[in-house]
This record gives sequence, structure tokens and C-alpha cells, in this order.
Amino acid sequence: MKKSNPVGRYRAPAPVPLPGRRWPDNVITHAPRWLSTDLRDGNQSLASPMSPARKALMFDLLVRMGYKEIEVGFPSASQDDHDFVRRLIEEDLIPDDVRITVLSQARDDLITTTVKSLVGASRANVHIYNATSPQFRRLVFRMGKDECRDLAVQAARLVLDHADGVLADCDLGLQYSPEMFNDTELNFSLEVCESVMDVWQPGPGREIILNFPTTVERTSPNVFADQIEWLDRNLSRREHVCLSVHPHNDRGTGVASAELALMAGAQRIEGCLLGNGERAGNVDLLTLGMNLFSHGVDPGIDFSDLNTVRRTVELCTGLPVHPRHPYAGDLVYTAFSGSHQDAIKKGFDELERAAERSGTDPAELPWEVPYLPVDPADVGRTYEALVRINSQSGKGGVAYVLGARRGLHLPRDLQIEFARLVQRHSEATGAEISAERIAELFEQSYVAAAGLPVPLTFHGRVLAHLHVDARSFDTDGDRVDVVEAVRATLAARGVDVRTVNRTGVGARGGGRVAVYAECHIGSVTTGAPVWGVGLADDVEIAALRAVGAAADRVTAVSPCEAPRRSSKDRRRLAILGGTRS
Repeated sequence: MKKSNPVGRYRAPAPVPLPGRRWPDNVITHAPRWLSTDLRDGNQSLASPMSPARKALMFDLLVRMGYKEIEVGFPSASQDDHDFVRRLIEEDLIPDDVRITVLSQARDDLITTTVKSLVGASRANVHIYNATSPQFRRLVFRMGKDECRDLAVQAARLVLDHADGVLADCDLGLQYSPEMFNDTELNFSLEVCESVMDVWQPGPGREIILNFPTTVERTSPNVFADQIEWLDRNLSRREHVCLSVHPHNDRGTGVASAELALMAGAQRIEGCLLGNGERAGNVDLLTLGMNLFSHGVDPGIDFSDLNTVRRTVELCTGLPVHPRHPYAGDLVYTAFSGSHQDAIKKGFDELERAAERSGTDPAELPWEVPYLPVDPADVGRTYEALVRINSQSGKGGVAYVLGARRGLHLPRDLQIEFARLVQRHSEATGAEISAERIAELFEQSYVAAAGLPVPLTFHGRVLAHLHVDARSFDTDGDRVDVVEAVRATLAARGVDVRTVNRTGVGARGGGRVAVYAECHIGSVTTGAPVWGVGLADDVEIAALRAVGAAADRVTAVSPCEAPRRSSKDRRRLAILGGTRS
């Protein structure tokens, strides 16, 4: 009978006794060496392994991104892997600054087949491994520690023999991995690695890569960091050892394990783009690299076009990338929440103001926009989908969309009023409302129709507060004269302009001036004002149109629900003069 609560079947791994651990105080200040295993570990995890064409596409992507160490296959595992390695070598497809790696279990026949696949290569690594954990020694191989160690030693000797034989013309390196390292006794892992080094004899100009995988992630990242720091302290010939890690993501903490391992002394990380790999995947090289990038540390990898990276990986693996995947997902730079949208908009506004003050391109300024750890433009993403509107959105999001799509920077009170209108439309449909529809609603509700003549006079007294959005309006030395000219023009038509303020952070609407008129018209002297918007090349004309648009809406039941009126209806509300435009 199954237990009602099976949790008692599991136990936590023992912690690592490490007095005076140093890694918690360390900071990552430079990028590690990266090895992509997309073509090996990533490929072997696919239900439908990559075709030769898809392998070539993935290899080309990795090279273009800047990866200098690429594990290209398991030549003894399949003819496809063997043939792909041969193709890379025979067709001279490997750049001079890229070192390929091939993998083999620590078995003589497999190593011989693997080495033969490298004939003609100018530089390469042979990566050998055998499982060392008590579980594997007892259950899988039924061998003791001595036999396990001797298996690794014999494999290293065979690689060394080939390095002096059929691969004598190749700059051949050795990588050894104690598979299941994170479940292996630390002293025994050290013993096996030291025995392999005794064979290879690392020294000046003769590196060895010792790679330590969390083959199945079982511990919290801090325990893995303790294991790596213990090795960093105890490995002999340390200056000639590249200490590498190969984290998996079974507990969902592969990225954290890799970062803490770097803090603990690791120099190299193996993984796959976007976290492909067996079970829950290998550690995600893209997330790791972008984490460094977001802290101002150059990862040495080109992430300037994440859309292409994502599409290529999806094509090669046949696996979709989650829309919430860090940095690369479709929705990771998108805000639906009103409070998030408002903060993002204010961050962008301040960035643009800072650029104006300093005369600097915004792309050169420190990045400080809430909710966005990096500038989407730096990774090839546009701002088009940065803010998307649904019933959860607020004034900041709606205002951002109008600013991005139409170059309009609404005064705060108009933002609030229009956001309510947009929210009602979204609630009525139960769905997202597009940026195009938002712009249509705004123009239908507030903006004076293009081509209409400006009003000559208005019926009754009009009290107006004008908000002007134009870069030149704020910097022109004749600003006072412009304000007075606007006042005089409107006063002649019966409009009392109480204030003229600048709003927004500068026009992005093709040189147009936008004027937002906050008006009390005729007998409407209390309660909510009526808004109108005018667009023109001239501040005075834009102001006249804005007040005219407000007058056109004064008899509406609600300012937010004012229907668009025909030009015949407009003439009933205003006596129209010339066609100045």
C-alpha cells in the first residue's frame, strides 16, 4: 500500500564542512570561459535529434555569438555525430579561434573511435568521463573505488597515447569529468582527478580541464559552491587546472549553482542556450551571460539580437521557448499591470530628460528604468510590445502607448480620464486592446479633425489651461513671446488662458506641436473640465484647434464618452473663420 505521505523516502544531502568559506563575499567581475554543449548534451536530449543541416545552423549561430569552445558531438554514439565532426574538419568550417570538443566514455574502444574522428583537426579537446558516485559504483557498475579510479586513469593514458600518435599534429587537450560529481565523496573525487593529472602531467603550456557536473541537481546552490571551493583549495597543480562546472537544472537552480560556483573558484561553465538538455535541462548560457551583462560585466558573447538566437534555437531543437523565459521570452519586456506601466513610463521620461540636459544619446546613459533589468533595445528588442493594455492596465500604460505610437505626451489628468475610457473598452471585450485601437479611440474622442478651419470665436466665456508638448517650446529663447502671442490670439476669440505649461518630454510626432486644452466652456464653470487636443506645426493654431475640440465636446453626456461630431455639428458650436492651417 502506498504511503499517504511519501516524503519520508527522501533525505537531504549532507552539507560540506568548510570552515572560513570565502565564496559568499566574492563578486563576479569578469566572464568565465564558456563551453556550449548544445550540439552534444542538448542534442542527445531531443526526441528528434538535429539533422546535419540543423547542426550546421546551430554551430554557425554559436560561432557568430562568440563561443570559443564548442562540444560538437559524441562520435562513438552515432554515425550522425561522427559524420558531423568529420564535416567540420574536412570542410574547414572551424574558425582558427574556436576549439572543438568531442565526448567519450572512459572505454578503450569508444576512445579510439572518438580520437579517429579528430584526425586532421588543428586544435581539439577529448572529453572523457566515468561515473564516480557511490550509487553508480554499487548499483550500475558493481565496482569498488580502486576499479573506478583505474578506469579513469586507463582512459587518460589512452588519450595521451593518441596525442603522441595519430593526433600528433593536433593541439590536443584533455578534459576529464567525474560524472555524478555532486553525489561523490569529495575526497574520492579529488583522488580520481589527481590520478588523471598524474597521467597527463599538466604544466606550463599544458592545461588540463577538470569538469565537475551536477549530473542530477540534488542540493541547494550553496552546497555546490562549497564543493567547488573545497576543490579550489585542495587540487594540486592548481595554476595549470581549468576548473570547470556543468550544472543541470533539476531543482530549478542551475543558474544560481553556476554563479555561486564562479564565486567559489570555477573558471569555466558548460551549458546550452536557453537551457536545453536532459530532464529539466542544462544550465542556460544565455541567462548566465545576460545576468553578467545586466551587472555591467562583459560576457564576451554577442546578445544583441536575442530574437534571432531564440528563433534559431527553436528551429534547431524543435522546442518552443516559454514566453516568460528570462531575457529571451516574448513577454519578458512587456507590462500589463497599471502600476508597472506607470513606473516604466516615468523611467523612460526621466531618461529622455537626462539626455536632453546632457546633450547625450539616451543609449549612452546609465540604465535606470523600473521593472526592466536591461534596455530591450540592447538585445535587439523593440519598444513596440513593451507596454500592452488590458483591463489591468492604468494611465501610465495608456500614456506610454500614445507616446510611443503617436509622440503624444498627455497631461496627468487627461491620462486618468482617457485610461478610464480605454479600460471600459477592454472590460467590454474581455481582451487586450491593441495600440492601434488605443490611438483611434484617443483621436476619435479628443483630437480636432485634420483640415478643419480654426474657430474665429467661441460661444460664451471659455477658461482654458493649455499644456504644450514641443521640444522647441521649452528651449526657445523667445518662449515668453510665444506664450503671450498664444494668449492674445485666444483672448481675441473669447478664451481666457489661465496657464500655459509644458508637458511630456519632447515631441516625437514628426515636428508637430501638440496642445492639450483643459477647458471650462460657456456655463460650465464647475466640475470636471472638458479636454480637447490640437495638432499643428504652429503653437497658436494647435491651441485654437485644441480649444475648438473641447468646445465640440461640451454638450456630451460625459467627457469620456463624447461621440465624434460631424463638421455640420461643429458649426453649431462655433463660428468658423478662415482656413488658416
